[in-house]
Amino acid sequence: MNPQELKTIMGSGLLSFPLTDFDSNGDFNKKGYVERLEWLAPYGASALFAAGGTGEFFSLTGEEYPGIIQTAVDTCRGVVPIIAGAGGPTRFAIQCAQAAEKAGAHGILLLPHYLTEAGQEGLAAHVEAVCKSVKFGVIVYNRASSRLKPDTLAGLAERNPNLVGFKDGIGDIEAMVAIYQKMGDRFAYLGGLPTAEVYAAAYKAMGTPVYSSAVFNFIPKTAMDFYKAVAADDLPTQHRLLKNFFMPYLELRNRTPGYAVSIVKAGAKIVGHDAGPVRAPLTDLKPAEMEQLKALIDALGPQ
Repeated sequence: MNPQELKTIMGSGLLSFPLTDFDSNGDFNKKGYVERLEWLAPYGASALFAAGGTGEFFSLTGEEYPGIIQTAVDTCRGVVPIIAGAGGPTRFAIQCAQAAEKAGAHGILLLPHYLTEAGQEGLAAHVEAVCKSVKFGVIVYNRASSRLKPDTLAGLAERNPNLVGFKDGIGDIEAMVAIYQKMGDRFAYLGGLPTAEVYAAAYKAMGTPVYSSAVFNFIPKTAMDFYKAVAADDLPTQHRLLKNFFMPYLELRNRTPGYAVSIVKAGAKIVGHDAGPVRAPLTDLKPAEMEQLKALIDALGPQ
């Protein structure tokens, strides 16, 4: 798949980040991961991000990463495109990007470099080094310590034709409008705030109708129903699901830092698709929180 084909895929539909399966010892569980992808792939997502944020990319080793991406590509070939997560220090991000390209992934989502602060010149050098290390498409993720400004993105896009996508994980509406106005249709845009459904209607109004859904991991039918309601401007359905599920879900998610991933693994366990525990420094939900989440899921009906 060339970069422009990746851009086209990002232009419509719902995207999601499958969990990465671990066994009781915290090691990669390939069998469970294959079964998860086989379960999720037919639900209608436009693409799946293997080893993304919800897939705990930040906890994976360089040795296990290529096998995870290869498993996703092999399992979903001909059914749904696979975009790989990549990130961390520049040289590690390049290793991940090249391994994903070798495995046959359709592109990468370039996650933040983590921890250290950097100016626009340094951030641009980081993104450009990754773009130039591969031929397939790159989507940059604006989040945390990696916040690219409109002029920086414009320069990167001019020098790197394979930089075709922009994902926003910050929620600064003014900045997002400025980037969209500067870049226009040069990029495909993706809403990427945690529990993106809460922001979906607002982002659609800004020209960013596509978003990635974490809850697709355990309530895929509801996730697709909500996306269709946003696409159709069906406000009654949006408001009903926001009131009955997403807002109380957010209350649970916000109790502990890191629960944005932990609560998704908890949901998958509740619906019979256990992905195992999260890796430290994340922590799993407490039993009482699991019960509260189960009640919210049960109220939605069959998935």
